Amino acid sequence: MTNDTNLLIAVIEDEVHLAQGLIFNLEAEGYRTHHEADGDSALEWLLEATGPDSADAPAAILLDVMLPGRNGFSIVQALRAAQRYTPVLLLTARGRSEDIVEGFAAGADDYLPKPFDLGVLFARLTALLRRMHWQIHSTSQVAQPQSSGIQSTNVPYAIAGRSIDLDALEIHTSDALETTIHLTLMEADLLRYLLDHPNRIIPRKELLENVWHVKEDTDTRAIDNFIVRLRRYLEPDPARPVHLVTIRGIGYRFTTES
Repeated sequence: MTNDTNLLIAVIEDEVHLAQGLIFNLEAEGYRTHHEADGDSALEWLLEATGPDSADAPAAILLDVMLPGRNGFSIVQALRAAQRYTPVLLLTARGRSEDIVEGFAAGADDYLPKPFDLGVLFARLTALLRRMHWQIHSTSQVAQPQSSGIQSTNVPYAIAGRSIDLDALEIHTSDALETTIHLTLMEADLLRYLLDHPNRIIPRKELLENVWHVKEDTDTRAIDNFIVRLRRYLEPDPARPVHLVTIRGIGYRFTTES
């Protein structure tokens, strides 16, 4: 498979041989690359490269977790806090289920433990790029005037004065500030699963298996960080949730009704 779109892929990896191998194979597939070897310089470059004034932003980020300086989890958190939503694929030797969930909780979009098969890496990368393309295409379709004859199948959900547009990865509030909340791909996947299974008690284990695709034994409480974030986005009073309720010892129940 050869990529002819000349997309830029950021490679953040301090192991010289691995970084060189990734760069060689990415460029052989038609991608352009930018490499950083430590966490601090990587974050500085990424914040600039993904900023609104950037003329050549990376289409995706391959990010090692164990780096000199900032680690990969910290970099993802900082990018999301700065409202940078470039897809991130974490690469790390830390392959425990708890580490995978921690990576997703930090805001990563996918996670590949080392050592990995190169074909699997390209399959994951292609999937991330495809999803972002679909979402950009869907959002542009929604923006088309009605006279164009194009009808979008994307119907936003409405909860507590908030409009949820999963295709655009956005939640819009109807308060005086009219805030737009940006979702990561994983936050959107979790919210989509909850919306598809309303008014039912959903065990934590079910969410891990069907949203994160983690089937090993793990501490299912690690998912709680995601639930806390969704409550901040959706609940009028996150400390007293009415839409996303904890069922002690089991999981959660989600309802769109107050």
